[in-house]
Amino acid sequence: MRASQILSFIGLATTLILAPVTSHAEPAMVGNPAPDFTVQDSSGKSVSLHEFKGKTVVLEWFNQNCPFVKKFYSKGDMQRFQSTATNQGVVWLTVNSSAEGKSGYLDPKSGTAVRSEMGMNSTALLLDSDGKVGKMYGARTTPHTFVVDPNGTLAYAGAIDSTPSTTADDVPKATNYVMGAIDAIKAGKVIDPASTEPYGCSVKY
Repeated sequence: MRASQILSFIGLATTLILAPVTSHAEPAMVGNPAPDFTVQDSSGKSVSLHEFKGKTVVLEWFNQNCPFVKKFYSKGDMQRFQSTATNQGVVWLTVNSSAEGKSGYLDPKSGTAVRSEMGMNSTALLLDSDGKVGKMYGARTTPHTFVVDPNGTLAYAGAIDSTPSTTADDVPKATNYVMGAIDAIKAGKVIDPASTEPYGCSVKY
């Protein structure tokens, strides 16, 4: 075998070895296009991010057993945020990425029940039990939140607010980063901060 053929073979082998590593997508980054997805909601309907192009979209990671989530739902704060946003034409998608057998797992029947029991006002409750959407976005906690602008760009990622506690009385006193991002997009202003450290319970993939 000639030297040039050997080098060519080595190069091909190296490419094949590296291909699986480089083929894995990186988690979503603020300023980049938000990863598209299609997933079923609690009613059995398929929901795709691209169908909301032209609208601001909020992604709220959710686990009904998490005390940090209960903080926002126990006194109606999250429901109020959802209503305020959706009344402005924002699409609010609550996402459950708990795997079957893990804390917070929801199938369509239990998802419908939880949505009703908690009085959710989000556009839909997405059932991401295989964790595909959560891993696309790098969702780490409940509630980890993301805001996608009308151009399809990931505009905000991180905590929902500035107070990492489980106390419901802290919600009105905190700076709400998600609602601030929604207002900034509507006003054509720069989102500040555009990225924060998420807090809460770990997502149960």
